Amino acid sequence: MKVTRIAYSARLNAGKYAALAEQARRLGRVRSEVWQRYGSINGVGAGLRDRQVRDRWLADGTYVQFAVLANAWKETVRDAMADIAANLEAAKVQVRRAISRHTNDPAERRRMFTALRADQWADDPFLSRQMRKHWKRGHNRTHDQIVVRADRYHTAVDGRGRLWLAIPGLEPRKMVKIPLSTTVAPTGTLRLILRSGRVEVHYQIDAAQMRSSQRPCGDRRLGVDKGYTEALTDSDGQPHGAGLGDLLTRESDRLKERNRRRAKLRSIANNAALRGDDAKAHRIKVNNLGTIKRDRQAARHRARVRTEIFTAVHEVVNEAATVIAEDLTKRFTGRKKLPKNINRRLAAWTKGVTAEALKSVSERRGSALVHVNAAYTSQTCHRCGRLGRRSGDRFHCTSCGVVWQADVNAAINILHRAGDPDIALHTPHHKVKQILQDRTDRHRTRLPVQDSNPATAGRRANHPNRSTMSNK
Repeated sequence: MKVTRIAYSARLNAGKYAALAEQARRLGRVRSEVWQRYGSINGVGAGLRDRQVRDRWLADGTYVQFAVLANAWKETVRDAMADIAANLEAAKVQVRRAISRHTNDPAERRRMFTALRADQWADDPFLSRQMRKHWKRGHNRTHDQIVVRADRYHTAVDGRGRLWLAIPGLEPRKMVKIPLSTTVAPTGTLRLILRSGRVEVHYQIDAAQMRSSQRPCGDRRLGVDKGYTEALTDSDGQPHGAGLGDLLTRESDRLKERNRRRAKLRSIANNAALRGDDAKAHRIKVNNLGTIKRDRQAARHRARVRTEIFTAVHEVVNEAATVIAEDLTKRFTGRKKLPKNINRRLAAWTKGVTAEALKSVSERRGSALVHVNAAYTSQTCHRCGRLGRRSGDRFHCTSCGVVWQADVNAAINILHRAGDPDIALHTPHHKVKQILQDRTDRHRTRLPVQDSNPATAGRRANHPNRSTMSNK
């Protein structure tokens, strides 16, 4: 397994950055050409590989218009073709879910799955409609990246101990030397991303080389629920990543105040421009409304959040050989429109970081990650199985008369959902609700003995939190 590491440029000369930016701009045209030709509906089914595309461009002279070195545009073609394939596969995941919802006929499902796998979906109305809905196709706006092959660059350390990276420029045999802020030389294929006057050097290393990958996983089976106050809560009631909520709240409040001040300055600049005072408007835009500092603050915040989430996942894997979690790649649409403050603090992008952390850490440390359908796990009582009412971090079971900690209740339900024979990963939420209600009706008529499950009784003893009305 490979993991990505990032090295940053240190005090890069403005002229060198401009030369790199021009090279990235020209390579962006290469990406756009690849996406327009082979990342569209017409390009599906051609079955071309990146080497075949390069051979075609060499034969018909397409490469001449880009005015970049051969290795640069060839690596960009390879990278763009890989991006197209990855986007296509990601769209197919969504379409497979749509097929499962669309028909219950096994033969029809098999036919659609086969057509989707063979890229023969363009003639099927349903598949074509779904692919057009989920597949980002035909367009590329990446004009700030340079891909460098492993044998086309070299590194060196100067007399003061600084590490320099030399990569090919726009002219043959002329290298652009970039000072790096690290003493660890990057290896393998490099991806250079230019952002706000600084170069990010992305490279991959073997995960087995990392110290965290050599730590063994636990031997238990745990369900986890993603939260806001903490990154994860397990089915034993233990919170992990308790500082996440504070991080998100502080950043949200800082953004609110910063955007308020920027809006005021922007209004002053616009009013000055209307009065004809262009000099004042220009000064405000250049000195007060820039994006370099803003982007770097955002990058530091994202790094802190990633650290908090990955640390939380490591804590879970320390205890668990099997981690059961909801499928965080699915999108859930709520009926209730939330206020702006809450929407900003929820920071939906952290869901993707959590999904990445669970997958990466589990693979590196040998723990099994099991995804389950999380529909109604936060609205169902884990003891009696009846639908209740959630309010913030408290879950009120109207049947048992008990108030549970909401994330612990959801984590226990996620743990139980892994062995549920009726609720599959992609079962629609309305069918899940019907299944839960049918079970509740059966239990009500049979009058089962309460507290008959010793495991459930043990968990309830550890996390009671009963309301004042539950004893009446």
